[in-house]
Amino acid sequence: MNSILLPSRGRVTISEVASAAGVSKASVSRYIGGDRQLLAEATAERIAQTIERLGFRPNQMARGLKRGRTRLIGMLVADILNPYSVAVMHGVETACQRHGYTLVVCNTNRDDEQECRHLAALQSYNVEGLIVNTLGHHAGELKDLQNRLPLVLVDRQMEGFEADLVGLDNTQAVRQAIDHLQQRGYRDLLLVSEPLDGTSSRQERAQAFRTQIAANPSLKGRLLETNGDFTAKLKTFLTEPGPGPKAVFAANGMAALTSTASLRELGCRLFEDIGLIALDDLDWYPLVGNGGITALAQPTEAIGITALEYLLARLNGSRSAAQRMAFPAELRIRGSTQPRIS
Repeated sequence: MNSILLPSRGRVTISEVASAAGVSKASVSRYIGGDRQLLAEATAERIAQTIERLGFRPNQMARGLKRGRTRLIGMLVADILNPYSVAVMHGVETACQRHGYTLVVCNTNRDDEQECRHLAALQSYNVEGLIVNTLGHHAGELKDLQNRLPLVLVDRQMEGFEADLVGLDNTQAVRQAIDHLQQRGYRDLLLVSEPLDGTSSRQERAQAFRTQIAANPSLKGRLLETNGDFTAKLKTFLTEPGPGPKAVFAANGMAALTSTASLRELGCRLFEDIGLIALDDLDWYPLVGNGGITALAQPTEAIGITALEYLLARLNGSRSAAQRMAFPAELRIRGSTQPRIS
């Protein structure tokens, strides 16, 4: 009786499958490459049984390179700890699965050097296209990269850089938040943001806030970034006189977390002493204070899916001018913006 020694470790190769099945490497390659109709039925069946017995798994990367397609989409994320990034990434992943692509994600951890390294790494993986949630400090590198593969920006744009952009309508969201606070009787408003540091979406929200406050003489507004001695500065806002009831407008989920923690540290009764509205709608918002945090929800799933669809259009040859899709936010009213009497 003939016996066949199976490999004890490591990836099973095409050569080992061919030897075990008693066929040529070319026959195995035809079988796994979709040309099974070129093989005799008995040969194809023998290869199939051998592949199953050996646990052979084709190297999809190698096959893709040979055919000029890898079916890989790269995604560069500025901060994977940010719930927004995770939610958008989920939308991209959902769309990738729907269209037969695999998503490769790199987290820059808000580090410029790391972003450069990841951009280089993603190219070495031969991704077919790239979705970028960038720090915004490497326009030159991204322009060079855009000459080699399609690229779509998420949430953040860069001055002078022409690329498809998918994100939130920041001006509409800020206007909606301030209108809601004003209707509820709040007059003294504090926008809390993570450090602006050139991030376009944060800058857009800050500018929209200033514009809305300037257009409403009955309102007073100021901006506070979450760096430095944030809690002490928040205390100053709470204690100094103003034109009426006070409210905090957190410009994203991370700012909402920082604000809520500091308000608790300062002994505020949430939300009797102060109002709070937050951009993003995170799972923990309904659990805070008396009735939860009023939120402006971003359609993160739709943002991620649309980013991938824009990228696929470029992969399929679209040469149209750069597009911008700015989704509206959805106001979800909870107990943190109770009506006040000025």
